[in-house]
Amino acid sequence: MAQKVVLKVLTMTDDKTKQKAIEAAADIFGVDSIAADIKEQKLTVIGSMDSVAVVKRLKKVGKVEMISVGPAKEEKKEEKKEEKKEEKKEEKKEEKKEEKK
Repeated sequence: MAQKVVLKVLTMTDDKTKQKAIEAAADIFGVDSIAADIKEQKLTVIGSMDSVAVVKRLKKVGKVEMISVGPAKEEKKEEKKEEKKEEKKEEKKEEKKEEKK
């Protein structure tokens, strides 16, 4: 099962340290995608990897804090629910138009 690990890398202040953090996370088996934000010093790693292994590897780059660990598909479920609600509204509108005719 894929999981989403959000970390705060306190030493990630410029492009050089950002690249080092991304390369360190990319070496871990099971990582699917990596996103880095220098302003917030956040590194988001998605995949079927061990979250402890991610932290251990990134500690070699600098000081790391784990913010959250959770399922990777959390956002997609919310989007699907919204789409279903919109489809139901459209179907009701179409039914009302047909009834009026």
